[in-house]
Amino acid sequence: MSLDRGSEQSPEVTGVDMLVDTFRRAEKAPEAFRVGMEHEKIGLVAADLSPLPYSGPASIEAVFERLVDRYGFERFKEGEDTIALVKAGTSVSLEPGGQLELSGATLRDIFATCTELTEHRDLTRALGDELGILWLGVGHRPFATKDQVQWVPKTRYRIMRKYLPTRGSMGLDMMLQTGTVQSNFDYASEEDFVLKMRAATAVSSIVSAIYANASIVEGRTVGWASWRQRIWRDVDPDRSGILHFVFDPDFGYRRYIEWALDVPMFFIRRGGSYVGEIAGTPFRHFLENGWDGTRARLSDWNDHLTTLFPEVRAKGYIEVRGADCCDKDLNCAHPALWKGILYDRTACEQALELAGAWTREEREASLTDVARDGLGAKVRGRTLLELAWDLFAISRDGLIRQRPGEHPDMTEAPFLDPIRRVLQSGKSPGTIAAELWDGEFQHDKHKLVEHYRF
Repeated sequence: MSLDRGSEQSPEVTGVDMLVDTFRRAEKAPEAFRVGMEHEKIGLVAADLSPLPYSGPASIEAVFERLVDRYGFERFKEGEDTIALVKAGTSVSLEPGGQLELSGATLRDIFATCTELTEHRDLTRALGDELGILWLGVGHRPFATKDQVQWVPKTRYRIMRKYLPTRGSMGLDMMLQTGTVQSNFDYASEEDFVLKMRAATAVSSIVSAIYANASIVEGRTVGWASWRQRIWRDVDPDRSGILHFVFDPDFGYRRYIEWALDVPMFFIRRGGSYVGEIAGTPFRHFLENGWDGTRARLSDWNDHLTTLFPEVRAKGYIEVRGADCCDKDLNCAHPALWKGILYDRTACEQALELAGAWTREEREASLTDVARDGLGAKVRGRTLLELAWDLFAISRDGLIRQRPGEHPDMTEAPFLDPIRRVLQSGKSPGTIAAELWDGEFQHDKHKLVEHYRF
């Protein structure tokens, strides 16, 4: 989530070369590489398992109030409404349906990211117990319809709420009902950027299969391991899905930027306010022609990059986005899995070799097949479970070759153990949840909530 309000003092964008230079300036020496993680929890009112509202005794506002008063968080407001909290490089923000998102600090290693997540889990769970709130680590809200979910009072979301239904049938489902876990990584050069973008895109569907955890929708199984991933297939083709061009010989900073320039905008910000009338205008048109007497500024470009939703996204770092939110341990394993792949060149090349030769059609089909069948999906005659074991080994070996700076005698490989347990079960988390819901749980909501409880 971007917490920068935008500013008329931001430099005017002079051309594509300036945008390319922003990607180049983001390069870091490998010793300065960091890891960031974000995850979105779904809140329920414990008394009746209804969606957590923005205001009221058991609400987002009540959680925010305690985080400010007791734990030193600072409010980030839009008008009179608090829409996020910030503290020491982290933010606690809101997705459109009140999903509570932790955007963690950029940290040295997985020891630190998992400690941060564990502390956040313990804190939010304690506040939830006090206020009568339950937090779920799941990819899709299991009970309520989207009409029963209260919108967060945020102008950005009002603009998206109006625009996305013009592009696909499930944009509002994505906004109100889903939760994800994402991890962020640095790059050292354009060559490094290209390799990481290709490797991450190649194996993204394999990771999605490991984390497929959204099989119960409106109180029933829907025959999909991840309904969240199915939703993303019908949100907005302009800005989501697989960026197949990353495998083209000419891919680099400029090619990614040229794609982003042609994606329609949601808004610009002027005077601290969102201007949504520009929605639907490609950024390239805004850059070349201006809009209503204003010219494109770097803050507009940075905002625009946050409104692009491909499986792997670039915005001064590389963000891997294809996983459903799961329990705390699996969420901790997410940045570990990707760090083992992306911060070791051998592992990165091996990951690219594992799935980089898939055709465009195979990659597209894999997204739908994984959403439906999870680890049971197949590509080129191999199940995603087999491929996931290969990827697990690649990441584990990559982590073993790395030595965290503050823990030189230790390896981060044990953080992959939750993934090992998923693979040993042979089933994605969503497949297991569906079997429990229709079997042992006998459609008991409280048992399912305890199963999903973050």
